[in-house]
Amino acid sequence: MIPFLDLKASYTELKSEIDGAVARVLDSGWYIGGVEVDGFESDYADYCGAAHCVGVANGLDALYLALRAMEVGPGDEVIVPSNTYIATWLAVSHCGATPVPVEPDGRTCNIDPALIEAAITPRTKVILPVHLYGQPADMDPILALARKHGLLVLEDGAQAHGARYKGRRLGAHGDAVAWSFYPGKNLGAMGDGGAVTTHDERIADRIRVLRNYGSRVKYVNEVQGYNSRLDPIQAAILRVKLAHLDDWNARRGAIARLYQDGLAATGLTLPHVPEWADPVWHLYVVRHRERDALQHLLTQAGVATMIHYPIPPHLQSAYASLGFGRGSFPVSEALHDQVLSLPIGPSQTAEATGIVIDAIRKAEDALRA
Repeated sequence: MIPFLDLKASYTELKSEIDGAVARVLDSGWYIGGVEVDGFESDYADYCGAAHCVGVANGLDALYLALRAMEVGPGDEVIVPSNTYIATWLAVSHCGATPVPVEPDGRTCNIDPALIEAAITPRTKVILPVHLYGQPADMDPILALARKHGLLVLEDGAQAHGARYKGRRLGAHGDAVAWSFYPGKNLGAMGDGGAVTTHDERIADRIRVLRNYGSRVKYVNEVQGYNSRLDPIQAAILRVKLAHLDDWNARRGAIARLYQDGLAATGLTLPHVPEWADPVWHLYVVRHRERDALQHLLTQAGVATMIHYPIPPHLQSAYASLGFGRGSFPVSEALHDQVLSLPIGPSQTAEATGIVIDAIRKAEDALRA
């Protein structure tokens, strides 16, 4: 059996370091905030090339609190990809604002910058690109549009820890970047966690206040805030893992290259990487017109796969009130009907990757027979 992702392997590899970090927090007697959270925030800001990093409870909170810090509220609109995980949309809705979907570039699966301007209205406040599957969105034209129309840019970097756009790590291209440290991410905690990186001191300060009940001085509440704080145990674990992130991303890249070479002659549509992008392969996503049949055959062969994502946000019942039906965003819908994520992770061996490639070739032969 080839697992889709072996989460325990990262702990096994770093067991002594992680155990020591957790014990350090437990021995400290300081279980909310403190030096481990401060240390991770400093380390991750430096890693991303950002002036500030603010830890929060999870990736959805990172998006939501960043939008709140940008003063997004009822009556506002936020441009989002039609092809993304629903959390991107939920953060906008939780602010009382309206998500305005824009179709992806069919090659990269990321939001198509050429289609964004047509979606801008007088109510638009923020453009929210997602670096989907670990590949950077094309930021320069997005930032140019934002400057032209006086808009802010919040990046969803939940799947792209360490990815580079035109040679520079993601983390501060736009006004802020929201991160998730969900366990399955390239930089994953052992529970939930999130953060926002930014060069904007005002945005960082606003999030620090909002995450802590609207307070910067104990029992003095400036605004109606929230309880969304990065746990110090998770921060300590993330500090350990951050030191290994580039190596783990390189291992993912090696697997992706094996897939690119080994699957080139098959009927799959393989990921397209623009020359300006340096992805970190959070997911290796292929497309196939008979996706469900292919997945079934791979399951029978002992290869675990996943679908990211089977239902686009505009067709979820949670967003029925927006009135989008099937056919509203055909590019996104076609992707959701065809995408299949293959096993990939820093602990996956070349031998296991070869088994996946052979299983796909055999499954394709069976589908053609």
